[in-house]
Amino acid sequence: MPIDFAVMYATHDAFRRDLRRLAAAAKSGLADSPGVRAGWANFNRQLHVHHSVEDAALWPRVLDALPGRPHDRALMAEMQAEHAALDPALAAVEKGMRRQSANLSESIHKLTEILGQHMAHEESSALPLIQEVLTPKDWDAFRGAMARKQGPSGAAVYIPWVLDDTTLEQRRRFLAAMPGPVALINRLLWERRYRNQRWWH
Repeated sequence: MPIDFAVMYATHDAFRRDLRRLAAAAKSGLADSPGVRAGWANFNRQLHVHHSVEDAALWPRVLDALPGRPHDRALMAEMQAEHAALDPALAAVEKGMRRQSANLSESIHKLTEILGQHMAHEESSALPLIQEVLTPKDWDAFRGAMARKQGPSGAAVYIPWVLDDTTLEQRRRFLAAMPGPVALINRLLWERRYRNQRWWH
């Protein structure tokens, strides 16, 4: 059976959504508000978890499946290099927010461009390669590593964060890829806690 990338796409969409919110806050002069700072802190954490687990538990697994395929192995090196290239862009936004810099919007735009290009590259090139060379069991191992990195408290934030501002169909696809109890726990507990944080407000 083919690998289901619903969770990966939903996570990427959540990153794009948060960067749009950050850009809007900076344009309105509200980037220093507590809600925006808290939303930015969560964005950073989610991005760190996502990319660190990819680097540790996904790309090496793909590389192991690519003997004698130098072009595809080069793609994996590009994925890791693109992760590293994000660090100075993230630092520039953090510095701009801390100092309420006049060029904060420019730094956010640059981060959005770098991260957006990376995610588009991953979706158009890396995911089709993964579909070709890995099995659903391999993908489940990567997702298990991601779940362990998040831990229970991390999952309680990650799930409602991904689902924030999604359509009913996007929500259905994401929750269908999750363990059965997740939808109920999220509806009864996690989502309320998440909304009470009022991130980005």
